[in-house]
Amino acid sequence: MERKQPLFGLPQQQAAAAAPPAGAGEPPRLPGRVGDAPVAGAEPEAGLSPSAAAGDALGRPLGPTPSQSRFQVDLVAEGFGRAVADEPQEPGGQGGATGKGSDEAKGRFRVNFVDPSAGEESPAQHGGVPEGGGVSFQNGGDTVLSEGSLHSGSGGPGGHHHYYYDTHTNTYYLRTFGHNTMDAVPRIDHYRHTAAELGEKLIRPSLAELHDELDKEPFEDGYANGEEGTPPGEADATYTADSKGIVKFGWIKGVLVRCMLNIWGVMLFIRLSWIVGQAGIGLSVLVIAMATVVTTITGLSTSAIATNGFVRGGGAYYLISRSLGPEFGGAIGLIFAFANAVAVAMYVVGFAETVVELLQEYGALMLDETNDIRIIGAITVLVLLGISVAGMEWEAKAQIVLLVILLLAIGDFVIGTFIPLDSKKVKGFFGYKAEIFTENFGPDFRDGETFFTVFAIFFPAATGILAGANISGDLADPQSAIPKGTLLAILITTLVYIGIAVSVGACVVRDATGNINSTMITELTNCTTAACKLNFDFSSCQKTQCHYGLLNNFQVMSMVSGFAPLISAGIFSATLSSALASLVSAPKIFQALCKDNIYPGLQMFAKGYGKNNEPLRGYILTFLIALGFILIAKLNVIAPIISNFFLASYALINFSVFHASLAKSPGWRPAFKYYNMWVSLVGAILCCVVMFVINWWAALLTYVIVLGLYIYVTYKKPDVNWGSSTQALTYLNALQHTVRLAGVEDHVKNFRPQCLVMTGAPNSRPALVHLVHAFTKNVGLMICGHIHMGPRRQAMKELSADLARYQRWLIKNKMKAFYAPVHAEDLRDGGQYLMQAAGLGRMRPNTLVVGFKKDWKQADMRDVETYINLFHDAFDIQYGVVVIRLKEGLDISHLQGQEELLSSQEKSPSSKDVVVNVDYSKKTNADASKTFSPPSSEKTPALPKEEEEDGKTPIQPLLKKDSKGLRAPLNLADQRLLDASSQFQKKQGKNTIDVWWLFDDGGLTLLIPYLLTTKKKWKDCKIRVFIGGKINRIDHDRRAMATLLSKFRIDFSDIMVLGDINTKPKKENIAAFEEMIEPYRLHEDDKEQDIADKMKEDEPWRITDNELELYKTKSYRQIRLNELLKEHSSTANVIVMSLPVARKGAVSSALYMAWLEALSKDLPPILLVRGNHQSVLTFYS
Repeated sequence: MERKQPLFGLPQQQAAAAAPPAGAGEPPRLPGRVGDAPVAGAEPEAGLSPSAAAGDALGRPLGPTPSQSRFQVDLVAEGFGRAVADEPQEPGGQGGATGKGSDEAKGRFRVNFVDPSAGEESPAQHGGVPEGGGVSFQNGGDTVLSEGSLHSGSGGPGGHHHYYYDTHTNTYYLRTFGHNTMDAVPRIDHYRHTAAELGEKLIRPSLAELHDELDKEPFEDGYANGEEGTPPGEADATYTADSKGIVKFGWIKGVLVRCMLNIWGVMLFIRLSWIVGQAGIGLSVLVIAMATVVTTITGLSTSAIATNGFVRGGGAYYLISRSLGPEFGGAIGLIFAFANAVAVAMYVVGFAETVVELLQEYGALMLDETNDIRIIGAITVLVLLGISVAGMEWEAKAQIVLLVILLLAIGDFVIGTFIPLDSKKVKGFFGYKAEIFTENFGPDFRDGETFFTVFAIFFPAATGILAGANISGDLADPQSAIPKGTLLAILITTLVYIGIAVSVGACVVRDATGNINSTMITELTNCTTAACKLNFDFSSCQKTQCHYGLLNNFQVMSMVSGFAPLISAGIFSATLSSALASLVSAPKIFQALCKDNIYPGLQMFAKGYGKNNEPLRGYILTFLIALGFILIAKLNVIAPIISNFFLASYALINFSVFHASLAKSPGWRPAFKYYNMWVSLVGAILCCVVMFVINWWAALLTYVIVLGLYIYVTYKKPDVNWGSSTQALTYLNALQHTVRLAGVEDHVKNFRPQCLVMTGAPNSRPALVHLVHAFTKNVGLMICGHIHMGPRRQAMKELSADLARYQRWLIKNKMKAFYAPVHAEDLRDGGQYLMQAAGLGRMRPNTLVVGFKKDWKQADMRDVETYINLFHDAFDIQYGVVVIRLKEGLDISHLQGQEELLSSQEKSPSSKDVVVNVDYSKKTNADASKTFSPPSSEKTPALPKEEEEDGKTPIQPLLKKDSKGLRAPLNLADQRLLDASSQFQKKQGKNTIDVWWLFDDGGLTLLIPYLLTTKKKWKDCKIRVFIGGKINRIDHDRRAMATLLSKFRIDFSDIMVLGDINTKPKKENIAAFEEMIEPYRLHEDDKEQDIADKMKEDEPWRITDNELELYKTKSYRQIRLNELLKEHSSTANVIVMSLPVARKGAVSSALYMAWLEALSKDLPPILLVRGNHQSVLTFYS
């Protein structure tokens, strides 16, 4: 195969053969920041400092240059190491060539990856290969370092590590592709987050580094090819977790044991027998099965979410928030953490009650029953806190001990069922008997119990399935551990529940007296009960309350067991293990919630301590909450709320899976395949139903709390983006509706002004943005167009930065608008691009909105020509046109301090946080093209941004700051401009909107003022309509217009017919107009024909004498209208007037501009409107 020329265009040298074995000497270090490939095409001498040259000559690693970029390019010194041809190569590994002969080293580059954070190391040996050369393997040797041969060494001041990456001899790529390339091969480390615990984040070369022209000295500004590349904030991901001392659990210890202990609670020992007595064996199994269905579906859903990417700490909160977004996640995180904290109190009180019963039995009460529960509970929770704070390893050991006790207690019961002692028969225990099984199979509900009340009592015994997921951050492999451990725990615990329910139902009768006299000597003839058939007469229990049997004795399992104290130990184990699991879960969930800063006031609880990042503050808080509820010592009211809190989180986990599947996001790819979106939806509905079955008022309370927290988080809008399914579904809905809308023909009744507003940077013309937003908000589309001109490469970089910054500015200022930047050679091209391409389907602009070019008389007339041509282009594309003029002006960019100019900019991760605002159009005057190009703040030094924590800056007041940061006083004109820029943000009061509907343009001139009056800030304004007419038929014209407006259902306060429109304007105004246009006239009659033609060709905007005469009447009309406007509408809040149309090619730009100037000068805010002459109003239904 023919060898390709290397990327640098330098002669390709032959590759060296072999590499030293991986791991020879010191293990090779990973580069601190790998991935942005070197710049090619630099001169060999470029950037070679004397010290670097000296370093090369000595054959040792090079010292750092002043540039702290990710790379340094240096010449590969002649004789830098010899080829080590004799070294054996790692079997199956990709060898990295380590050296070349001196004759092969000329004209090649080596890129040094600099690790500024590295400490001092002993200098590498002079000459030869630095220590640790070779190929690096990760993950047990299955991933080869994509950077090929990386050698670690040190040298130079500051003790930097340099990682050599010889672009010519990088044989990993050479062998893979047959030629040298800067491209990185696919590799897991390119996809890691910053500071990932499992390995280092590597940065692949950016597209710009591979694609851009090589027209700079290498790294002259600290970045490859002048590109900022990947932000250093991300690139600094050299963090690797220190594995020493960190405890990570496998699936058995971390999930299975924890879930089994949490599911097997007190219910197993002191309530299950009672449930069998009430519901019978058949319905008890059904109760258990129903609870298992809910938990199994939730377990499957949990498994699906847990295997859809890397799971961090935070359990249920993490799973829900990353799936459904911060709103649901934040709500559930808070109540789930609280429920776990209160659950600690529940379990501890259950333990304390059992201890107090034992004390009562032996007459050893300390004070009284309630206070003893408080004392024992407080001591117990303190001991549990000590175990938890001691660390997860101790807590896990305690859980194992408790599980062993629990299993022994269950075993003790099972053995006891096979040993029916005579002494126990009077208490109702006879061993396995078919008669008892048959009798106990059906239900016998008493004391007002029903199937659903029994189910409500049992269901909390099935919860606890998230105990493993809640410590997801402490699992070695949560993706594998959570599904295996959770589902196996559900299976084992369900089988044990069913087994115990069946066996206790087959051994013990429902009622027993416990009295030895109940033994029958002679058989009764009318024997119906099982006890009777077994020679015992418990019929007295029908009349009086007995103390034994399934329905009367909660301690049936102790009575049945072979060794009763072991059952007590089992009760202690079940309660303490559940309490311990909850005591660990609550702080971990709460810490994850606080780290995400969804509730800013709780930030202090995010701090972790020690190797395991233990949330000690969270432990203390959980302890205090638990202690508070323990002191109440009566939890009959709080218990159902906790069950409902757990069920609410189960419901949302199920709903998360349904929602993610429904959203069809390409990122939803769970490794666990045994789930179904509809089954998950059924699971979510079942959870909600069970909430009401358990306790309807607690269910309502839970819904209210979740909804309240959801609304709070939605209102606060936390600045996070987790790629939630809510986001994906919003996109999918928008896409589907947009496609559906594209198939519907436009109808006049549904016409909406969809405005392309030429704002430039939106924050530089707030008045323009706010006024247009006033009539498009919740009605039509608004796109803020921004045309970047100048060098394309620079503009392209600005486009992407501006897109995020200004869209954020619009959102922060509650603007329902889009920002659309575009690069073009000049303003007209950019305008055409936007008018033709902006929007999507039916959601496309139909109206062009521009600010009036206030400084046109001082500007370059070519820019005026371009500005006027925008109108012509808009009319050609069938757009309506709106020109907005404020007498103070619109552009406030020159008043904004650098901080405000960068307002709402996302915190740039780049250390080089300088935004260059250069007006590339070759103009010296502040002309109106700045409406579309970045505001020019020539050579303004970048002041430090005063940003808030979330990277959003306040935008007002927009005052200039001097070099000391003090407010510089504004001159009067600037102060007025500043006041005018915010006038449309205020309530408009009881004033008028004057509509001068002189020409019928389809109704847009009337529709815009109507839409304004529908908004809250404008609702007190009245519409006055002015029309042209003849003096002798004013009444007729007024009635005709009133009829039309009433048919259009548009309210108006007055209609004025102007009969004197065609009156000649005042002489002084005519003189002023002629003086204004004088500099722009061609005066062809005073020049030679050839010279006049040449001038007209070179300066097409000039006004010819012929043209001036031809359009004299129209010129006078504009002057006259201005007089009338001043007379009638000088106090209006806003004037909306028909825009005069100039015929393309017939009316010069200068004359048209003069018309607009004459018409709109010295007036309140005025909108010159011209629709596209298609009807936008109709009186048909």
